[in-house]
Amino acid sequence: MIPVRRVFLSVVLCAGTAIPIYARAQGQMAPTLPETVAPKAVTVPYDEKLSRLAEVLGSVHYLRTLCKAESGDKWRLHMQQLLDSEAKDEPQRKEKLTAAFNRGYRAFASVYTDCTPAAIMAEERYRNEGATLATEITSRFGN
Repeated sequence: MIPVRRVFLSVVLCAGTAIPIYARAQGQMAPTLPETVAPKAVTVPYDEKLSRLAEVLGSVHYLRTLCKAESGDKWRLHMQQLLDSEAKDEPQRKEKLTAAFNRGYRAFASVYTDCTPAAIMAEERYRNEGATLATEITSRFGN
C-alpha cells in the first residue's frame, strides 16, 4: 500500500509542472528560448564592382590554366588575397565573392576546352577589364 502523503505529493508535483505547459499552450506565457542572432549582412558601395572583379579573376584563372600560361595559379592567389582583405570576417560577402569567382571560372569552362586564339584573346580582354576595375575601385574608394 502506498502512503497517502506520497500520492498527494506526486499529484501536486505533476499538477505544478502541467500548469505552466498548459498556460504556455494557451499563449499566456511567452517561451523563454534563447534567441539566435544571424550575422548582419555587410555591404559596401563598391560590392558590385568587387563582385565583377572576382568573376573576372575566375575567368582569367581558368583561361590561363587552360593555355598553360606561366603563373596561371597567380589569379587564384589574387582572389584569395581579395577575400582576405575584403571579406575576412564577413562570411556572407566572402560567399558572394567566391560564387562570383566560380561563376567566371565555369562560364569559360563551358565554352573553351582547348586553348584557342579566341581563348587567348578573351583572357587578354578580361585581364584588361580586371586591371580597369581594380584601378576604378582603388581610385574611387581607396584610402
